[in-house]
Amino acid sequence: MGTDGEPQPAEPTAITIAVVIPSRNDAQLLAVCLAHLAAQTRPADEIIVVDNASSDDTAAVCAAAGVRRIYWAAPGVGGASAVGFDAARAGILARLDADSRPGPDWLARVEAGLGEAGDFALVTGPGDFYGGTALVRWAGRVLYLGGYFHVVGPMLGHPPVFGSNYAMTAAVWERIGPAVARDEPRIHDDLDVSYLVRPDMSVRVDPAMRMPVSARPFESWGALGLRLGKAWTTLAHEFRRERPWNRRRERKQWERSHRP
Repeated sequence: MGTDGEPQPAEPTAITIAVVIPSRNDAQLLAVCLAHLAAQTRPADEIIVVDNASSDDTAAVCAAAGVRRIYWAAPGVGGASAVGFDAARAGILARLDADSRPGPDWLARVEAGLGEAGDFALVTGPGDFYGGTALVRWAGRVLYLGGYFHVVGPMLGHPPVFGSNYAMTAAVWERIGPAVARDEPRIHDDLDVSYLVRPDMSVRVDPAMRMPVSARPFESWGALGLRLGKAWTTLAHEFRRERPWNRRRERKQWERSHRP
């Protein structure tokens, strides 16, 4: 109450951010990732590492960093990520991989990208690959990630999210979480999340929200082919659930009906 007895305006609700990191036998890389998170200009309110049945020092790394560790035995990054998102208690849910190296302003950009974007929004950014040869880094950037954004994006009718570098509001996860693939390790979890985005949800790409990630998945053409094969498996899974042309038509209809 004010001095005249009138109620005062409510204070704005503070924005909270949880960072979820699925990890399997990546203790050394995870320690580097957690050190980068500790150096954020906008600290995380919660950090959750989902230990996907690691046999290395992952538990000790989490304890040393003072982060929350959840053990999840079922194989697959999709299920591990989902368990972390389910457990988070924040308004914004951010996602990294153990080999991600977020710059000091990463969470500040996440907050800026989602803080006033409405209840149903996601934000993502590109990747900068480190390690390997110049050819390996080129293959990851141009063939894999470039194809992902420039081929899958038009099919979806909106940008996809990059699994090593994205965030969404808790309201988005509340709606799409029950439908994500949790028990199929051959499905790309970021493409699965992207396909489940509904017409009233917005996806923003922040080109400055860059993320250094390891180029190790592209160290051989066989490894690159394996990841591309998983992409086809994921698309087949999504197409069985919802035809892409129906999904795109629904989004276009929603956008037309909500134009100013």
